[in-house]
Amino acid sequence: MGAGHILAIDQGTTSSRAILFDAAMQVASIDQQEFAQHFPASGWVEHDPEDLWRTTVDTCRGVMAKAGIGTEGIAAIGITNQRETTVVWDRDTGRPLYNAIVWQDRRTADFCKTLREAGHTDRIAAITGLLPDPYFSGTKLKWILDHVDGARARAARGELLFGTVDSFLIWRLTGGARHVTDATNASRTMLYDIGSGEWSDEMCALLDVPRVMLPRVLDCAADFGTTDPAILGTALPIRGVAGDQQAAMVGQACFEPGMMKSTYGTGCFALLNTGDTPVASTNRLLTTIGYQLNGQRTYALEGSIFIAGAVVQWLRDGLGVIETAGQTQDMARQADPSENVILVPAFTGLGAPYWDAECRGAIYGLTRNTGPKDLARAALESVGFQTRDLLEAMQADMGQAEQAVLRVDGGMCASDWTMQFLADVLGAPVDRPKVLETTALGAAWLAGMSVGLYPEQQAFAREWALDHRFEPTMDASTRSARYAAWTDAVRRTLS
Repeated sequence: MGAGHILAIDQGTTSSRAILFDAAMQVASIDQQEFAQHFPASGWVEHDPEDLWRTTVDTCRGVMAKAGIGTEGIAAIGITNQRETTVVWDRDTGRPLYNAIVWQDRRTADFCKTLREAGHTDRIAAITGLLPDPYFSGTKLKWILDHVDGARARAARGELLFGTVDSFLIWRLTGGARHVTDATNASRTMLYDIGSGEWSDEMCALLDVPRVMLPRVLDCAADFGTTDPAILGTALPIRGVAGDQQAAMVGQACFEPGMMKSTYGTGCFALLNTGDTPVASTNRLLTTIGYQLNGQRTYALEGSIFIAGAVVQWLRDGLGVIETAGQTQDMARQADPSENVILVPAFTGLGAPYWDAECRGAIYGLTRNTGPKDLARAALESVGFQTRDLLEAMQADMGQAEQAVLRVDGGMCASDWTMQFLADVLGAPVDRPKVLETTALGAAWLAGMSVGLYPEQQAFAREWALDHRFEPTMDASTRSARYAAWTDAVRRTLS
């Protein structure tokens, strides 16, 4: 058969997946396992790192079994991962010191407030492109060092390692041989100088993080090591790594400045390619590394929405008004058009462009006639409204007068109703690709290109294929009125 496949590991917030892509970059097989979410206190979100490891290995073995392909048919591994989630483990044993603190976790809000009040915001943004917010890895790492007995002393002695999920998985997959990450994941830690491409001594000092804990930073397509043969049966090269949102940007072939994508998973993340120059946002967006190839960094503006698909999970698990996520599309379509319910899903605060860790979710416009269908519509509409918030901020930062075409991916983009509302509220086309697994595809392409199985960058971009373009149909006055109702609801929530 030959090594004509790439194994993409997509380690996400609620599940781990393994996806096999064939030599034509088409999905050959998928395996997926969910794992437990832990909420030890209000605003705290944790994962057991052993669950992340176990489900990753199980799905890798499972996808090969499903496809009837052994390791001899795999040319390389690509990894994409939930970003910012923070793991600390023992250098000798590999045993996690504490649960993984998830990107959604808000336990460091008070410390971030202290950083802001001490006047560090501008300096943090200048070095890292980020804002002092609990979202990022650095303050989570500081929390572990401060709250786990003996952790800080052990870290100073070089006994503990830090990593985002990619680093932890690579360390385990290589049998402890490689402690590495890629530039995109590093750029989400609040410890990395995105201009120089080095860990920042200044930021390490500010957050009291020993630099000895930090992984080596590589390009997105690089030699990240080879797997221990005992894990999958044969030693396989790991040749591509990118954080999930940057992997989706790559998978959507957003390689030219001005191109943008938005991924709708648990959260929503919009990235706009700004080329080889980092653009400092004046609208509270993030400046980040979009991808790094051959030592050359390409930057992006990013807007982060904490709650997108998670609002549908809340309808199912919290309220019990639906049994499956797929029901929301029909419910929204059947909702009473006279009900003007606005749901602001600030369950863990609001992300860009507001960055308020303290506010909480609210529903406005409830009447005696409001029912589950109206709540379902409001939940889906909240994703469109939040996206417009991000894209208006991006336009302002870039000086763009009109919204460009938005390329979308992630689980929610399978909903035609949601994507049509998105186009309507943006007043701009929304393009859904034929390959919806763009996050995994980005990681697969990085690995496949690295080993010569897949085409180079421009040829890959030419192969991007459109499934459906959603054109706006809402009239301008309705669009303005609906968005004004949303911004009023957000203002009330923030206050």
